Amino acid sequence: MAECCDRCKNRLCASKVPIFSNLTESELIDIIKMTGHEEFGKGDTICFEGLEANTLYIINEGEIKLFKYTKDGKEQILHILTAGDFFGELNLLKGGEYSFSAEAITSTRLCTLTKEKMKSIILEKPEIALKIMETLADRLNSLETLAQNLATNEVEVRLAYMLLELKKEYGKETTEGIEMKIPITREDMSNYTGVARETVSRKLKVFEEEGIIKLVGNKKIIILNEERLRLMQ
Repeated sequence: MAECCDRCKNRLCASKVPIFSNLTESELIDIIKMTGHEEFGKGDTICFEGLEANTLYIINEGEIKLFKYTKDGKEQILHILTAGDFFGELNLLKGGEYSFSAEAITSTRLCTLTKEKMKSIILEKPEIALKIMETLADRLNSLETLAQNLATNEVEVRLAYMLLELKKEYGKETTEGIEMKIPITREDMSNYTGVARETVSRKLKVFEEEGIIKLVGNKKIIILNEERLRLMQ
């Protein structure tokens, strides 16, 4: 019974992932048979930068942050991922080490595929490799934009970029604006933007006073004027 339950979880997980979206039912079932299943609590580390990379992680439930440490030991968030996203794909074919660390920012369920199993899937379905490359291109583009924004001293530019990136994952249209229920803390926002936590909080308040956003507690932000945020970049 437990095995059947795990299969159901893995089936749901695989069906959420864009790289598997064009597979037939039978092909999806074949992949499900290969997947493992892991659970992590909030704050748990999933992988460390520098360790051998031999697993593809697919997020079934929860949110994860990918980050590196700067030379002065400060955490720099690279990406925030949610259900349907995956990571660890870059070194599956060529080998190597993880170039980032990953930490669960909420309770998280993951499906896993080893390097050997992922290689066999790609050999059978090369179009999956193309979809992985598309995702990589999107992430590289995001990292280039992040690097450009971190190179500026303008706090408003950094915060506007962060809010627009969060919108992609969490934004939902409402009558009031684009509502985002976000799992990250003000400290995470600081590590994402490279701006002191106190400055993040103060500038978000300024954005609210200017009618750009509305703050609802610490976990909900409503974007009232998306165009203003885009003009800041």
